[in-house]
Amino acid sequence: MEEVRTADLCDEFGGQVKVCKLELKSYGGKKRFSGPVSTVKVFEDNVLVKSALQTIPRGHVLVVDGGGSRNCALLGDRLGEIAEKRQIAGMIIYGCVRDTAELAKQNIGVMALGSNPLKSIKKGEGETNILVQFGDVDWKPGHYVYADEDGIIVAEKKLTLSK
Repeated sequence: MEEVRTADLCDEFGGQVKVCKLELKSYGGKKRFSGPVSTVKVFEDNVLVKSALQTIPRGHVLVVDGGGSRNCALLGDRLGEIAEKRQIAGMIIYGCVRDTAELAKQNIGVMALGSNPLKSIKKGEGETNILVQFGDVDWKPGHYVYADEDGIIVAEKKLTLSK
């Protein structure tokens, strides 16, 4: 997948993109990633995160609305391995991750609020494939997300720069 800079997309498509207003930190080995959005909404429970990583299409970006909780991690190296093997483009997590040294070696994009070594509960509660909202963005399944060192933007469709 070609790497497109968010700044270039904002310059050309400013009125068609929404900028995520949360400052998320990059934890994965890939600093730039993009793809269609798939969503999960959970709270301190990562069972549906794992399930989504095992089922969403290759090249998608899993957007996880974890309610902004910093009490535990929703993703670690094992789920990162699943994402890497299935060629998931990346994950954007409104919550925390763990195993950050290992995630940094994996060929995946991971953006999250922070890190926490504590694992999540395992009840399987939450929702998938729904509209989630955080960072002043409506994350709709099927919309397109672009992430890099400058930030994260979302568009209703895939954007192609004119050059």
